[in-house]
Amino acid sequence: MKRRDFLTIGIKSAMAAGLTTAVPVSLLRTHNAHAAILAAGLSDPASQPLFTNIAPNAMSAAFKYVAQNNKLNIVMGQAIQMTGLVGTDGYTQVPTTIWGYGTKELGVTWPGRTLEINTADDPLEVTWENNLVSAMGNTPLPHLLPVDTSLHWAYSLHGYDANSIAADGIPVVPHVHGGLNDSSFDGNPEYFFSPKFGVKGPRWVSKKYKYGGSDWNDVAGMTWYHDHALGITRLNVYAGLAGFLPVRDGADTGAADNELGLPADPYELGFAVQDRMFRNTGELFYPAFPGDPFYEDFITDEGVILPEDIFPDGGPTALAEFFGDHIVVNGIIWPKYEVEQRQYRVRIVNGCDSRFMRLRLKVISGGAGNPAAIDPASGSTVPFYIIGSDQSLRASAIHTREVDFAPGERLDLVIDFKDVPAGSRVIVENLLGDSPFGGGLPKKGDLFPDRRTDRVMAFDVMLPLDGSRSDSNIYDGYLLGGGVDVGTAVRTRKLALFEGTDEFGRLQPLLGTAEPVYDVEGNGVEGAIAWHSPITENPGLGDTEVWEIYNATGDAHPVHVHLVHFEVVDRQAFKADSIEQPVLQHNGSYGVGFRLENIKKLGQPRGPNVQEETRRDMVTALPGEVTRIKMTFNKPGRYVWHCHILSHEDHEMMRPLHVGPGPF
Repeated sequence: MKRRDFLTIGIKSAMAAGLTTAVPVSLLRTHNAHAAILAAGLSDPASQPLFTNIAPNAMSAAFKYVAQNNKLNIVMGQAIQMTGLVGTDGYTQVPTTIWGYGTKELGVTWPGRTLEINTADDPLEVTWENNLVSAMGNTPLPHLLPVDTSLHWAYSLHGYDANSIAADGIPVVPHVHGGLNDSSFDGNPEYFFSPKFGVKGPRWVSKKYKYGGSDWNDVAGMTWYHDHALGITRLNVYAGLAGFLPVRDGADTGAADNELGLPADPYELGFAVQDRMFRNTGELFYPAFPGDPFYEDFITDEGVILPEDIFPDGGPTALAEFFGDHIVVNGIIWPKYEVEQRQYRVRIVNGCDSRFMRLRLKVISGGAGNPAAIDPASGSTVPFYIIGSDQSLRASAIHTREVDFAPGERLDLVIDFKDVPAGSRVIVENLLGDSPFGGGLPKKGDLFPDRRTDRVMAFDVMLPLDGSRSDSNIYDGYLLGGGVDVGTAVRTRKLALFEGTDEFGRLQPLLGTAEPVYDVEGNGVEGAIAWHSPITENPGLGDTEVWEIYNATGDAHPVHVHLVHFEVVDRQAFKADSIEQPVLQHNGSYGVGFRLENIKKLGQPRGPNVQEETRRDMVTALPGEVTRIKMTFNKPGRYVWHCHILSHEDHEMMRPLHVGPGPF
């Protein structure tokens, strides 16, 4: 089965003209996967407990940082965490070495402790410290995962040593995702720093970052923070470098007496959903070498490419995507959370590398605490309310039975457990597959055999109702006062998403333009462009723009734009001719990319999905469609936009943008 088919979306590609561009096949689990797992010493998800261990609540007051005089010191360090994973004996829990955010006094956790900011507060000053060093503090730690130094990554930049990671340590840079950050505090991938700041990125500015204040986010929403170092983001986040950052305002205060009447602590919950693979002994596993489980052959129209042609120097090599077979929520595999019969506010972050989900709630009567009540197929569907997403609330709550959930996206839900019989179990079900998302439900070949990735976590309705605390009363149409209205645009840009190949023949996802433009150096540009090429997106300070994003690939991509919040305007089908052209790589070699010609829009546009009717910084661009977003660029400086499939952004599906005049 081919990894990609450029013809899927009806775009006439260069392959249709008889060219034989190498297209890797999907990293999918074959039906001898169980044997492959055992042979490699990996944890078999079928042997792991489901809905046994309690997930920590990231919105609990006990899990939040407490700033002193609006200042915090946050370290990135290594720790041992018990995820609930059991070893080969089926009951003994095994430890996992992780990287996390935290403090020197309290240690680090996966996910990191929760930062909370109120729009009325003065800016919070955070000093970030890379403490990924040995216990003695004088030796940089090796990465927990294989690092592909053939990519365009932090230490491959001009003037750096691409092979110095053992001596210099792991480069990191924190990004507050969804924050209206000053350019110097945004976590630009080239602002990285190593332990003790021994190596700093070419655009590094300061150890201290500031968030909040009058020119930052001005309404309540849900941001999060995670690592963003160039070409190594997927690995650093996989190791555990991510955490919550909710924003409060005068209405959504988080207190029990908030004027919106929303559930508050302890009835406001926060969960980061991620997927992982583990060894039987507990270590995180990430496939990167020939012979690793789930690496299949790479195929062209002419036949098989030998591993030495696709794995530079024998590996490790980056993946086109990654799909883990264990679901992890707040650092615990398939956890549960015990609830009362009342309304709960549930805020969720999709922290997966590549996994889109479609979430649904299934009730199993009498299932609370029952080890056998683990199959969502045996339950009945219960609706819930969407009250917000990403950077704001909706204008009003909306009743629904399922919702799509893209990597990098946040959902703000209210679940009414009053409608669920006491003693029941509510399983959060995932309807999508273990492969790239194309917009619809998965086919059989898109699923892991005997998979458990069709379930996320469970709520057990078993706690006695605390009558001393009032319940909320959120209903369909309940007014929240959110929504989004960006205003009138002064310019429309035509941008595009492509899939080409790098100098080794590996699939390389790319951003670019869908029209001829001039970059900031005066060069004519059209089509796919790599990260290092001069900037083509240079909006004026204060300008409002519409971006038309043409997806010329076979899969959906979650697009994230730094700095702004945007309005999702609409989506529309299109067709075009896709013309092959070279793409300059970071090392001076060339790969293969494309440009679009003869673009024709088809049919009628359709409006945003219900969870998208908020201030957004994430949008899913579906294959064969143009997705329109509208935003205002109200801070100057250098930012980025990229696909939030982390494996994609690390392999060139990311571009810088600059607001206002240079220097660039």
